[in-house]
Amino acid sequence: MSNEMQFLLWIQDHMRSDPLNHIFIFITNFFGQAGIFWIAAAVLLLLFKRTRPAGAACAIALVLQGVLINLVIKPIVARPRPYDACSLLIPLVARLRDYSFPSGHTGCAFSAALVMARMLPKKIGIPAIIIACLLAFSRMYVGVHYPTDVLAGALIGCGCAVIGMQITRKIVEKKASAA
Repeated sequence: MSNEMQFLLWIQDHMRSDPLNHIFIFITNFFGQAGIFWIAAAVLLLLFKRTRPAGAACAIALVLQGVLINLVIKPIVARPRPYDACSLLIPLVARLRDYSFPSGHTGCAFSAALVMARMLPKKIGIPAIIIACLLAFSRMYVGVHYPTDVLAGALIGCGCAVIGMQITRKIVEKKASAA
């Protein structure tokens, strides 16, 4: 049994409790469900001139990570979910039909949260990063991802955030020089 599976079983056997189960199921569903929370945040940021560059960077990062994780990497790696690899691991949410590596929920959260942390005031950026970290942990807690799935999702999300911010900066600079 791999160290990662041992870690997930340790979480299941030593951390899970009814109150925490409710909290982490809520976090994984509310902040992770199809990226709706993060997409809505990007749209909200796009509505206001002052936050429009951050919204654009979020939108670009979200699209990039979604394509990269869900359409490119997951089908190539084709890693089974941890509960499919070990019958001792009991997922707390519905069994998923796609592959495990990397975590799309985590990639989505980190792609938007890093943009918010870099381009918006700390009162928005810090909570966004905290939520992304909680979401990442929740994916292991509920038993649907290995630690390396979550780590890879976070790294890909951060990379896409950097690219999104660079693209947005170039667009803003080009508009400013044209004016």
